[in-house]
Amino acid sequence: MTSFTFNTAKSIVCEPGVIARLGELALPLVGNHVLLVTDPGLIQAGLLEPVEQALKKAGIAVTLFRDTVADPPEHLVLAATDLAKETNVTGVIGFGGGSSLDIAKLAALLVTGTDRLDDIYGIGQVRGRRLPLIQIPTTAGTGSEVTPISIITIGDGIKKGVVDPELLPDLALLDADLTLGLPAHVTAATGIDAMVHAIEAYTSKNPNNNPLSRALAKEALRLLGANIETAVFNGQDRQARSDMLLGSLMAGQAFANSPVAAVHALAYPIGGFFHVPHGLSNALVLPHVLRFNAKVCAQSYVELAPWAFPSMDMSGSVASLADRFISTLARLSEKLGLETNLRQVGIAEPDLEKLAKEAMGQTRLLVNNPRDIQEVDALTIYRSAW
Repeated sequence: MTSFTFNTAKSIVCEPGVIARLGELALPLVGNHVLLVTDPGLIQAGLLEPVEQALKKAGIAVTLFRDTVADPPEHLVLAATDLAKETNVTGVIGFGGGSSLDIAKLAALLVTGTDRLDDIYGIGQVRGRRLPLIQIPTTAGTGSEVTPISIITIGDGIKKGVVDPELLPDLALLDADLTLGLPAHVTAATGIDAMVHAIEAYTSKNPNNNPLSRALAKEALRLLGANIETAVFNGQDRQARSDMLLGSLMAGQAFANSPVAAVHALAYPIGGFFHVPHGLSNALVLPHVLRFNAKVCAQSYVELAPWAFPSMDMSGSVASLADRFISTLARLSEKLGLETNLRQVGIAEPDLEKLAKEAMGQTRLLVNNPRDIQEVDALTIYRSAW
């Protein structure tokens, strides 16, 4: 029997329009005063208004932290925490993309005063307990609503992670209506991000790679592969949006327990140094990392192929099928309108050595890669992606 540990959110609600019921769902969990973490774009788009209305209708006071940016720096986490302390909130709600959800996780933890941010980077370093936490994603990509991970940017574009089960929320709410207006490029990039999560979870070398994560990864790829084009090119399709959110969540559950690897390790410096959105950073290196890994896990790619691409021709050798799977993923990114090489996002050839060196610092991720990767390998992969 396989020995493993599987952790996820305590409760998940997947229901288009569920934001209207947020107050009744939230009050028993987070109490009568919440820190609501979001970003200016969602406020400008009018998506925050029904959230605030639902909370206030239930008698829940709202303290708003609205300053979230992509690749959130440490000072924003500390600012959100200070605001929560000053206003004596009883719970925290993250509302937005992965950055808002990541800030919400850490604010809910740090506000209790037991842990310091500098002390909890890494895996399993948390000592205290967090405030009650609800996570509401507005993109189908990061799966952050069901992961015990928060990624923060420190210093000059360097990313660090806090990984601990204490960051898992009490409730994750999936409301497809919140994603109907998501721009096509964002939908594409975040959707590919979710597919990466499923692929890397399935092939992870982590000792906790487990049957539940692998089953979730396959079903996530089925949902994502079947719906990503519709969601990108017909963004008002409610069913496609709902399936994308569910696929993203399932991929998040998978990699939360069978962690991601070199695709993410090589993507982080691209986002940290050049402010390329995380999903796009993943998409840019995805086929090149998979080709590097195929030497040791081609069979796994063959197993995943019919879930993501049921119409793909499955005749031929394992090696040829794995290559076909990787090529199909690459063509999907191009078909969805994403940039396909590092030059297109402003990265110059001399920058590649800096990226490779920084990627080697992502040891938390690289240890999970199915094939050992050295700095010279990372540089070769970046050159292929350039």
